[in-house]
Amino acid sequence: MSLADDNKLKEIRRQEAEELAKIMSEKYKIPYVDLSVVSINTDALRLIPEKDAREADVAAFQLTGTKVHLLTISPEKAETRSAIESLVSRHYEPQLYLGTMTSLERAWDRYKEISYSMETRAGLIDVSGERLEESMSHINSLASLKKYVEEISASNSGHGVSMILELVLAGAIKMKASDIHMEPQEESVRLRYRLDGVLQDIAYFGHPTYKLIASRIKLISSLKLNIQKSAQDGRFTIGLKGKEMEVRTSVIPGAYGESIVMRLLDPESINIELEQMGIDPYLLGIFNKEISKPNGMILITGPTGSGKTTTLYAFLRKISSPENKTITIEDPIEYHLKGVSQTQVNEEKGYTFLEGLRSALRQDPDIIMVGEIRDKETADIAIQSALTGHLVFSTLHTNNAAGAIPRLIDLGVNPKIIGSALNLTIAQRLSRRLCQYCKKEVEPKPEEKKIIDEVVVSVQKKRKDIDLTGKSMVWISVGCEKCQGLGYKGRVGIFEAIVVGEEIGKLVDQSSNEADIKKAAEYQGILDMKEDGIVKVLNGITSIDELGRVVDLS
Repeated sequence: MSLADDNKLKEIRRQEAEELAKIMSEKYKIPYVDLSVVSINTDALRLIPEKDAREADVAAFQLTGTKVHLLTISPEKAETRSAIESLVSRHYEPQLYLGTMTSLERAWDRYKEISYSMETRAGLIDVSGERLEESMSHINSLASLKKYVEEISASNSGHGVSMILELVLAGAIKMKASDIHMEPQEESVRLRYRLDGVLQDIAYFGHPTYKLIASRIKLISSLKLNIQKSAQDGRFTIGLKGKEMEVRTSVIPGAYGESIVMRLLDPESINIELEQMGIDPYLLGIFNKEISKPNGMILITGPTGSGKTTTLYAFLRKISSPENKTITIEDPIEYHLKGVSQTQVNEEKGYTFLEGLRSALRQDPDIIMVGEIRDKETADIAIQSALTGHLVFSTLHTNNAAGAIPRLIDLGVNPKIIGSALNLTIAQRLSRRLCQYCKKEVEPKPEEKKIIDEVVVSVQKKRKDIDLTGKSMVWISVGCEKCQGLGYKGRVGIFEAIVVGEEIGKLVDQSSNEADIKKAAEYQGILDMKEDGIVKVLNGITSIDELGRVVDLS
């Protein structure tokens, strides 16, 4: 038999199977479906593990809100009924369809596409939250934490080592630290917390104690204890009061021992609405307008730790709904968003930002978030996606909003299409908020007054709605019990943006100079980061010293 005859016979058999399925659908009063002509949604597919789906001869192929479209070939099979009951118990509403084995296999074949994005807990070791909560109840300040750590480290016992680690973790959670740094030095080991973006000394302990602590951290992070000359990354989770906090561990070798950094990913810290970020009301209105558009690209720029992920997640939470499909490609997934399909980059398995974006486009998305644009191929596909009906969010490493455009051109994007694809570029930084209980109003120094006077003139030229009349004083940090003596508590965003309309688009085609782009956007009335920061300084939100730490005031 020739290949053509063989293919023809297979097609005849397929059609016969489909006809039989139609007949059976009438018998069982269940709608018929052919998945060769219906899109398969992997969000629905992952509701039932592949092993269970194959055993039950079912496949979930569509998901809208809580409604699940479920294909089967055996509606009376016990495993099929069990799969339906399982969905109902999880508050889903299954709608059963009858089809063929060919359709089922087509759906099951899609499981391999979600293997990278399955929300797995492999490699995580839970740390009991009960002891941590008990430790947290004894920590009232940084001073009390330092005292407890020093007392227990002096005991120099195995039990003491476990208690030190509990205290270190409990203290970091209580003080809302984002990172814990353990840094071996010649004489001792330095413990620091990153509080509101700035590292603060907490305590010092001896090398023998630290070696035991490091072994304990490596053990719970699923790292190899015998490897001390190369870097390792791991993670573990802590269960606290009904929530789970993931801790990412990084270990690198150093001159006096292994340096350890633990990043604490508190789900509550990312749950911030746009209105709480300190965004100028006029700019907030622009953000809300641009993220509500059905297509185009929005880029956020800034260094590591400037809050880009927080802003992106706030955008996604604002616009995600049961009516649209949102997919993210992240490196790594730091926080989980309800109703959003999140996938994580895995370079070793070939799942890069580029491959992730290509796969995402096969999922029929409305909104795509790419963690970072690093190369020409990713930039090109992201731009094309924005031009073909998708709303695309991403980040770039540039210093300001105007710099995003020449950076895209440097990556090889055609300047002629940037104006059509790019809706908005944003730059942001995070500045510490002055403690509202102890901040002090003072006269600015002569060099500070010069900067403020120049900025006030430019602000009032751009924006008539911002009244800075009579605001000549600045505020400084003092320190009190409420802020642990630091003078600051919490952070506020410093923003600037450029709306890439027709005028900017035409300019980009002629010139990619940052200064030209920034000047051309002045008519938009959006404050730059220096202006936005000085307005916050004059309103007592932050200090000019703190602003100068994150924004160039020269």
